[in-house]
Amino acid sequence: MFLAFLSLSLGLLAHAELSPYTLHEKRTNIPAGWTLTRRHDASSVLPLRFGLAQSNIHNLASFLDDVSHPDSPNYGDHWTAAQVAKTFAPSDETVETVKAWLISSGLSPDRLRVSPTKGWLEVNATVQEAEDLLLAEYHVYTHDSGKEHVASSSYHLPSHITHHVELVTPSIHFNTVISNRFAEKRSLGTYMKAGQPGSPGKGPKTTGEVNTFLTELEDCDKQITPDCLRALYGLVYEPLSGDNNSYGIAEYTPQAYLQSDLDMFNRNFSADLVGKSPIFVSIDGGVLQTENQSLGYNGESDLDLQYAMSLVTSKQNVTLYQSGDIVQGASFENLLDALDGSYCTFEGGDDPEKEDAVYPDPHSDEPGAYEGPEACGTVKPANVISTSYQYNEADLSVFYTSRQCAEYGKLGLMGVTILYGSGDSGVAGSGTGCLNPDGSQSANGTIFNPSFPSTCPYVSSVGATQVNPGAKVTDPESAAAQVIFTSGGFSNRFAMPSYQANAVGSYFTNYKPPYSGAIYNASQTSRGYPDLSANGINYVIASNGVFQLVQGTSAASPTVGAILTMVNDARITAGKKPIGFINPTIYSDSFKDAFNDITNGTNPGCGTDGFSAVPGWDPVTGLGTPNFPKLVAKWLLLP
Repeated sequence: MFLAFLSLSLGLLAHAELSPYTLHEKRTNIPAGWTLTRRHDASSVLPLRFGLAQSNIHNLASFLDDVSHPDSPNYGDHWTAAQVAKTFAPSDETVETVKAWLISSGLSPDRLRVSPTKGWLEVNATVQEAEDLLLAEYHVYTHDSGKEHVASSSYHLPSHITHHVELVTPSIHFNTVISNRFAEKRSLGTYMKAGQPGSPGKGPKTTGEVNTFLTELEDCDKQITPDCLRALYGLVYEPLSGDNNSYGIAEYTPQAYLQSDLDMFNRNFSADLVGKSPIFVSIDGGVLQTENQSLGYNGESDLDLQYAMSLVTSKQNVTLYQSGDIVQGASFENLLDALDGSYCTFEGGDDPEKEDAVYPDPHSDEPGAYEGPEACGTVKPANVISTSYQYNEADLSVFYTSRQCAEYGKLGLMGVTILYGSGDSGVAGSGTGCLNPDGSQSANGTIFNPSFPSTCPYVSSVGATQVNPGAKVTDPESAAAQVIFTSGGFSNRFAMPSYQANAVGSYFTNYKPPYSGAIYNASQTSRGYPDLSANGINYVIASNGVFQLVQGTSAASPTVGAILTMVNDARITAGKKPIGFINPTIYSDSFKDAFNDITNGTNPGCGTDGFSAVPGWDPVTGLGTPNFPKLVAKWLLLP
């Protein structure tokens, strides 16, 4: 056995010496707000991570359809975490090939770490070693806010390695942030990437304080309260299986809710929840910071939890996934690492000596730095998870978005419903505007800029609607057009999933947009979003001791999450399994009348009126808003 392994290793080493390098990833533009500052110090250490190619990933869509499509005989037969881990783990050949290349390049075997899932191969390398290894140049970039970041404009891999490695970090991605070592004073969130989930200022938009409550349903055009949402969507339901059901809300430090705000809201709208807190789960040092308090720091988490908890009532617990320490914060990837269930304990368990690129926090001298191990498989995912943050698809590389999207698909296989707000900028991108022909983003760009993860075919994207001024809750809603414009459109990365083909095909046949393919992906073969919508305008929330009106798809997503959590309660009470990945079901013929079709409004941006809401699915409000009585009745008929 040893001789066979030695022979394989020697063969791989010989192959490595002869294999020419090829370009693996390249960034042509620096993200908006960043400036190249200097070459990185050659002796500095980088936590280099190689994302290894996963096995069977080409079968993910069919695997997921098999357990999620209502016509499948295996509907609801969700996989275990161990089954998922085993099916998609990189092959031994992939692991050994990459290891052999690194060893032949001068890195000693004892410096290499393979994650328990075999998904990542990690090494702490100097900048000089990394540059020699990847034929790259590492620079330090400075954001307008003073934050710093290490990245390269491109990197290369030996040709025999390219199909074994999906991506390398840090490299072209603006996701891993280094500290501003030259700043004399550092405030909360100094190391946080601008635009990163949890960054202050990324919460809901406000139109000011509320001095008088309008509690009658005829006033829902002016103020949205939990009772308005119950009336809009028929959510008249009391949970019966709260102990066997679960609903999770994802937040990212320094965003943090205040218990005083939660109690203030509940005293007025859900008295039986006063004094109750969400189940708190800390991921990678996640904390409920109180050092900075404002709508920008507290508004999003306050909004998400106040409405999630109120709508599912005191008989259903809500879990808060708080990711990232007070120094670095976190990204979607940190949450996914923690939700991987038994991935990190499968076949050998977690490695106590494992070193991660972000955690333990390398800034151990900073107050609040989390020095524990990276959260890896430490959290059992809830049946429904809502996240109110997003990136622009163009912010991230193709490899990064593809790898992360696959993780959402795996959670779907395990029966988890993943919801993301579609965004608040119409067809434009968040913060940086629209795309230019060269792929860069700017305020005067003219090309539609889709959001991610909404464009991932394995998540359910939630747009926003509104009760029109002067209208009643019984009147049809329109696409959100007060303060924010609900985001929607077509991906530039992901192909149209099979479950969406009929709906999107009908849209193009009957309501083709009046734009050329020069400003959006008009191929009619790409993923369209959002999938469904809910009200996102004029929500009353308590934040920092005052009531305010806020707007955003960040309000719509937790509302939809609460409704689906109640559907799960009904199914669990009936002895059935949670609904899991919902898209194949809600797009099916049997669910056609289960949504309130939205046929009025647009999502402007990039110098256009954007798309229009039309009968049936559209890239503004998706299939429409949920009709809870119809949804619960239809899902109860499924196995």
